[in-house]
Amino acid sequence: MSPELIAVLAVILAAMAFDYTNGFHDAANAIATSVSTRALTPRVALAMAAVGNFIGAYFGSGVAKTVGDGLVKLPVGIPSLGVVFAGVVGAIAWNLITWYFGLPSSSSHALFGGLVGATLFASHGTVQWATIIEKVLIPMVASPFVGFLLGFIVMVAIMWGFRRGHPGKLNRGFRVAQTISAAFMSLGHGMQDAAKTMGIIVLALYSGGFQSDATHIPWWVYWTSAAVLAAGTYAGGWRIIRTLGRKIIDLGPAQGFAAETVASSVLFFNALVLHAPISTTHTITSAIMGVGATKRLSAVRWNVAGNIVLAWLTTFPAAAAIACVTYFCVRPLFG
Repeated sequence: MSPELIAVLAVILAAMAFDYTNGFHDAANAIATSVSTRALTPRVALAMAAVGNFIGAYFGSGVAKTVGDGLVKLPVGIPSLGVVFAGVVGAIAWNLITWYFGLPSSSSHALFGGLVGATLFASHGTVQWATIIEKVLIPMVASPFVGFLLGFIVMVAIMWGFRRGHPGKLNRGFRVAQTISAAFMSLGHGMQDAAKTMGIIVLALYSGGFQSDATHIPWWVYWTSAAVLAAGTYAGGWRIIRTLGRKIIDLGPAQGFAAETVASSVLFFNALVLHAPISTTHTITSAIMGVGATKRLSAVRWNVAGNIVLAWLTTFPAAAAIACVTYFCVRPLFG
């Protein structure tokens, strides 16, 4: 077995580990609202989310190409694989830290921060700042505002449109509707998050010299990325599910439906139209806040929301710092 192949396999295994942590870390994005409103039982919701993630991965090629070829430029060779490996380890470490504390941070931005941090301190490679600003930083700032505003607007429209409805019948109806909105949320999560792992594997294959095209995605990459993300999702991340489902606001079926509908729409638009790798966590969390604000501003537990925002702001630099330290540790192994 050649050194190049060993290095590529090491990166792919790390990418699969990240994919799995991404699944159980971000399972809450797809199912927290449905579980908290009792629209779905936890295991049924997780199973549906896993299937949605698996299917959604096949529609995320645009996002995968942005991650694999648009964020950093690395020359072909084993040293570049050390950079990618360190970036992925930085993302995994931050995912585990935030999962332990029950904070719904962005696995996406952890991955981007890890890649940028490792590349910055490598003796080769270039960070493509124009793409980082356009595809990562601007959406990172814009998507929470969009999610909050649309969540507020959609919930106001629901409240006005169904103001004469019987509360019991409406709750039953929206619980059924949540099954559909949660399914679309799962598809959107697969489009975004499985695609990011696919992009990392393609970057590893290109850097290792095993394919000449930095944007081509082999079919086995789709299968493995989708399957591992689905497995991680089914394992569940109950700490974060509790935070999203109960600690921000007390969600009812209508609120859950509104938040999921808004978040999935934003994810679909960015994946299919803009090919922008946005954070599913930022999108669904801000939509939940926007929906909750229609009751009254005090209905949102802003102390919890503040901790979440702090985790958002620290994710990119924290993952970058961990990746930098990791790179200096593993660099001799990828010489």
